[in-house]
Amino acid sequence: MAAGDGDVNLGTLGSGSESSSDGSSESPGGAGAAAEGGGWSATALALLTGGGEMLLNVALVALVLLGAYRLWVRWGRRGLGAGAGAGEESPAASLPRMKKRDFSLEQLRQYDGSRNPRILLAVNGKVFDVTKGSKFYGPAGPYGIFAGRDASRGLATFCLDKDALKDEYDDLSDLNAVQMESVREWEMQFKEKYDYVGRLLKPGEEPSEYTDEEDTKDHNKQD
Repeated sequence: MAAGDGDVNLGTLGSGSESSSDGSSESPGGAGAAAEGGGWSATALALLTGGGEMLLNVALVALVLLGAYRLWVRWGRRGLGAGAGAGEESPAASLPRMKKRDFSLEQLRQYDGSRNPRILLAVNGKVFDVTKGSKFYGPAGPYGIFAGRDASRGLATFCLDKDALKDEYDDLSDLNAVQMESVREWEMQFKEKYDYVGRLLKPGEEPSEYTDEEDTKDHNKQD
């Protein structure tokens, strides 16, 4: 028996296909199979397309949620920090108003914000309580160099270097007219914003005695 006579075409078994005289095989269900295959392809494509849109939507929602979380972390923590500090009084709020008195250089240096929570500085012979401006004049502030010192020369020359401040009494006699005018302007600004508490004494000068009436009168003027 020839090999071709006894062989079974497994590919067409039960398919109902017949071989044509020219050897080509034609299946009666071929067109339907093709159509069915096309339908499955279209369905698969639709599922893939829909799935892609779904994945895209899920990714967008995830990004929005992540952004919202990050905003909450950033601003929520700030709010909590502000709330925690809201009940804490600033140094100025916790200290009583200072009675009017005069200061020597040595006495003034005690009020630099590190040894004493109260911060004083002098401008043109006047001493001001700048405790409420501690973020500027405190030890960590940008103008902390002036705390407990006569700031007149530094303000007049716009210098924040320690060399601009003298350890001894500074009569400012070497400053020119423009610089002295600047000192007076600074004095007026401090007088408007901070409490004037007394004079900076010259060497050998005796402090004045201030009555409660004078002290109250000066404070009322500033208020």
